[in-house]
Formats: sequence, structure tokens, C-alpha cells
Amino acid sequence: MSNSAASAVLTTASLPEAIRAVRTLLDIADTDRAEVDFEAVIRSPDVLARVCAVLPGLEWWAAEGKEHGSSEAGDDPADFLPVQVFDWCRPLDRAEPFIAALGPDAAAVRWDLDAWPDVPEAGLEHISQKYAYLTLTVNSRDLYQEELSRDHTVYVHTRGGDDEQLARVHWLAAQVGGEFTGRVESARL
Repeated sequence: MSNSAASAVLTTASLPEAIRAVRTLLDIADTDRAEVDFEAVIRSPDVLARVCAVLPGLEWWAAEGKEHGSSEAGDDPADFLPVQVFDWCRPLDRAEPFIAALGPDAAAVRWDLDAWPDVPEAGLEHISQKYAYLTLTVNSRDLYQEELSRDHTVYVHTRGGDDEQLARVHWLAAQVGGEFTGRVESARL
């Protein structure tokens, strides 16, 4: 397993603004074979029902651990709230309905892109799928929903560590009206 450097490029209290930024970044990225992954902690029956309607066959387990209830065991998630949700490899069109279903619950939505394209005018070369990701955290200030908040943060992922990657982060932030403030998290891929 490898990691990428997830750089926060926009934090906002406005979910529509965060979604607009994600759409802009998706328009920049190569998304021909892209897919989206979801992580969340669902706390209420209403949110659970909405999320299950958006993501049939959802993979989940009890917050206390799989041995206390899981989709793998065929349990009903409503009996085990709060539940952790981990769902992978969904089509891109599932992202916004999932986000709308969340209400106040925290989540991370990660788009697995085909590439960040080259940007010759900015001196940026193509970045392959291995390090081309985009994450939106909803109602959380971190990738893993440990710092709950009313804010939403857009992260761009790169290899990290060199000047070209830092230049890409700054360039992508500028495209969405954000600013890279130096906040970087290590993201498990």
C-alpha cells in the first residue's frame, strides 16, 4: 500500500462552493475511467436510509468493529448505528447524491482519477493515475472524519515532496479560487 500527499486547497462552510470546486477540478482531470470511493460514519436512521438508497449493496460495519455487526454478516445496519461506511469503485454520478444524503454526518468522497494532465503554460507534466486523486471531506476537517466541523475541504493528491508537485497544488488551488495553506495529510491509497 502506498500513500499520496493530500493537500487542502479549499475549506469552506458552503457545501455548494465545495461541490463547485470539485466539478472544476474534475473538468481539469482526465476522468475517462475514473471512479469514486466513499467513507463515512452514519449516525441516524434517516441518513442511513438515504445513503442506502444512493448506494445499494453498501459495505458497512458497526463503529465498534465488524464483530458487532456488518454487511458481510448480512446484518441490518439500522440495528447497529453508528456504522462506518466504506464503499469503493462506484460511478462518478453517485458522488453528489451521496453528499446530498449525508445531512450533518461526516464523510470523505474520493475521486480516483486517470491522471492530472500536463499544463505546459504552468510547467507541469502529466501525473499518472497512481497519484491523481481528489477528495472532498464533508462536515470534517480531515480525511478520516476525526475532526468534525461544519466546514468542507477539497484536497488534491499528488506524489508530494518536490517543487513540481507543490507548483501543481498551487495551480489547482488557483483554478478553484482557493489557496494552498500548507495543510497536507498522508492519504492511504
